[in-house]
Amino acid sequence: MTSFVCLKDFENEAFKVIEKTALDYYRSGAGEEFTLNLNRKAFNRIRIRPRCLRDVSQLDASCHLFGKHLRWPVGIAPTAMQKLAHPDGEAANAKAAGKMGSVFILSTLSTTSIEEVAQAAPNTSITEQLVRRAEKANFKAIVLTIDAPIFGQRWADIRNNFSLPPHLRLGNFVTKSTQSDGVRGEAGTSGINKYVTSQFDAALTWKDVEWLVKLTHLPVIVKGVLTAEDAIMAQEFGCAGIIVSNHGARQLDHVPASIEALPEVVKAVGDKLPVMLDGGVRQGSDIFKALALGAKMVFVGRPALWGLACDGEAGVSGMLAVLKKDFEDTLALSGCRSLEDIKRSMVAHQLEYANL
Repeated sequence: MTSFVCLKDFENEAFKVIEKTALDYYRSGAGEEFTLNLNRKAFNRIRIRPRCLRDVSQLDASCHLFGKHLRWPVGIAPTAMQKLAHPDGEAANAKAAGKMGSVFILSTLSTTSIEEVAQAAPNTSITEQLVRRAEKANFKAIVLTIDAPIFGQRWADIRNNFSLPPHLRLGNFVTKSTQSDGVRGEAGTSGINKYVTSQFDAALTWKDVEWLVKLTHLPVIVKGVLTAEDAIMAQEFGCAGIIVSNHGARQLDHVPASIEALPEVVKAVGDKLPVMLDGGVRQGSDIFKALALGAKMVFVGRPALWGLACDGEAGVSGMLAVLKKDFEDTLALSGCRSLEDIKRSMVAHQLEYANL
């Protein structure tokens, strides 16, 4: 991996080693994948306006969020069933994030339990149990994904009759079985879609978010916000933060790219709530653009899986190191010594240049 110079290198290698059904699950989006492609294209429509002749000999990429000091504003987003990429799964990702001074979000649909991840680095009763376990395991926040009342139509998973292999299970839903705990495909169905439908509650509302906020002493962050209206609701119902996200373009197709929705959400809540972003981040310049548009932090999902598939914890650490170096270079070449130097005026949409 010493020759890997960008995140695409990790992706290309991962595509060679991950089994096809698992790879299709990781890389696919909903429907015809319009939004999946848009997540990247939208970043490419934003231009950076660098400033020159500024002393950038000493760079500081660190940030503070929820009272915690982080070495840089990038974390690992929640992705399901990471042991499909590597036997060490979520524990390896968590360790790599910790060593890089970053943040790791554990998916509820993890193949490693909350306790196993903590040691290494919505049924109401089930939800409460998960929250209490997270508190006991010293997790620092609860991230509630709000854009999945049902699972999106992921055609690749349906075609593949996607299921977990017999030796894996969903670690947070312990049963007497050591098998896949119900995540088994049948002809013309996706096993994960069927399982989630049986466990999740499509009747949830913002009142349930309010219940969760009152249930725990941990800050509750909502993930999946794409509109000003929902951003305001998150603020009104006591959430501590927002992650602008379209779920990796895996839920509803033809929604905006995350970076397109970001300015609307930031404008809606101002400085009242920290706004973060995931979706399509692949380069240091993407991180810079998101921060310039008001995000306090960004998260990467699929790139962490590609690093994991390449070499477990070392692969994820390598991926993060490449991305961090790229971001620090972007800071310097843009004339910024720290995150405080990144201003909204330092980015512009391509149309602003097309009309000159």
